[in-house]
Amino acid sequence: MKQLGNLALVCAQRPDVLMQIYGGMATVHVGEGPERAALSTGWENDETIQKIIRELNFGRYAAHVEKKEKEGAA
Repeated sequence: MKQLGNLALVCAQRPDVLMQIYGGMATVHVGEGPERAALSTGWENDETIQKIIRELNFGRYAAHVEKKEKEGAA
Protein backbone atom coordinates (compact mmCIF):
# COMPACT_ATOMS: atom_id res chain seq x y z
CA MET A 1 0.00 0.00 0.00
CA LYS A 2 3.07 2.25 0.19
CA GLN A 3 3.13 2.76 -3.58
CA LEU A 4 -0.52 3.79 -3.95
CA GLY A 5 0.33 7.45 -3.21
CA ASN A 6 3.11 7.40 -5.80
CA LEU A 7 0.68 6.04 -8.37
CA ALA A 8 -1.79 8.80 -7.51
CA LEU A 9 0.91 11.45 -8.08
CA VAL A 10 1.86 9.99 -11.46
CA CYS A 11 -1.79 9.85 -12.54
CA ALA A 12 -2.53 13.39 -11.34
CA GLN A 13 0.09 14.78 -13.73
CA ARG A 14 -1.49 13.16 -16.79
CA PRO A 15 -4.78 14.48 -18.27
CA ASP A 16 -5.18 11.25 -20.29
CA VAL A 17 -5.11 9.04 -17.16
CA LEU A 18 -7.90 8.28 -14.71
CA MET A 19 -7.19 6.44 -11.46
CA GLN A 20 -10.08 4.71 -9.71
CA ILE A 21 -9.96 3.09 -6.26
CA TYR A 22 -12.95 0.92 -5.40
CA GLY A 23 -13.58 -2.33 -3.59
CA GLY A 24 -9.95 -2.94 -2.68
CA MET A 25 -8.80 -2.49 -6.28
CA ALA A 26 -6.79 0.28 -7.90
CA THR A 27 -7.51 0.72 -11.60
CA VAL A 28 -5.75 3.10 -13.98
CA HIS A 29 -7.48 3.95 -17.26
CA VAL A 30 -5.11 5.26 -19.94
CA GLY A 31 -6.06 6.91 -23.22
CA GLU A 32 -9.35 7.77 -24.84
CA GLY A 33 -12.09 6.05 -26.80
CA PRO A 34 -11.83 2.47 -27.99
CA GLU A 35 -8.05 2.47 -27.50
CA ARG A 36 -8.40 3.10 -23.75
CA ALA A 37 -6.51 0.57 -21.63
CA ALA A 38 -7.21 -0.42 -18.02
CA LEU A 39 -4.50 -1.60 -15.64
CA SER A 40 -5.80 -3.10 -12.36
CA THR A 41 -4.42 -4.56 -9.17
CA GLY A 42 -5.23 -4.85 -5.50
CA TRP A 43 -4.51 -1.59 -3.71
CA GLU A 44 -2.11 -3.34 -1.31
CA ASN A 45 -0.06 -4.97 -4.11
CA ASP A 46 3.01 -2.69 -4.12
CA GLU A 47 4.94 -4.80 -6.63
CA THR A 48 2.27 -4.56 -9.34
CA ILE A 49 1.62 -0.89 -8.57
CA GLN A 50 5.33 -0.22 -9.17
CA LYS A 51 5.05 -1.99 -12.53
CA ILE A 52 2.07 0.19 -13.47
CA ILE A 53 4.02 3.32 -12.47
CA ARG A 54 6.94 2.15 -14.62
CA GLU A 55 4.60 1.60 -17.60
CA LEU A 56 3.12 5.09 -17.20
CA ASN A 57 6.52 6.76 -16.90
CA PHE A 58 8.74 4.78 -19.27
CA GLY A 59 6.79 1.99 -20.93
CA ARG A 60 3.98 1.53 -23.39
CA TYR A 61 1.78 4.21 -21.81
CA ALA A 62 4.45 6.89 -21.30
CA ALA A 63 3.31 10.39 -22.26
CA HIS A 64 6.24 11.02 -24.58
CA VAL A 65 5.50 7.84 -26.58
CA GLU A 66 1.93 9.01 -27.30
CA LYS A 67 3.12 12.46 -28.40
CA LYS A 68 5.66 10.98 -30.82
CA GLU A 69 3.07 8.61 -32.31
CA LYS A 70 0.59 11.46 -32.87
CA GLU A 71 3.27 13.71 -34.41
CA GLY A 72 4.36 10.92 -36.74
CA ALA A 73 0.79 10.34 -37.93
CA ALA A 74 0.24 14.02 -38.75
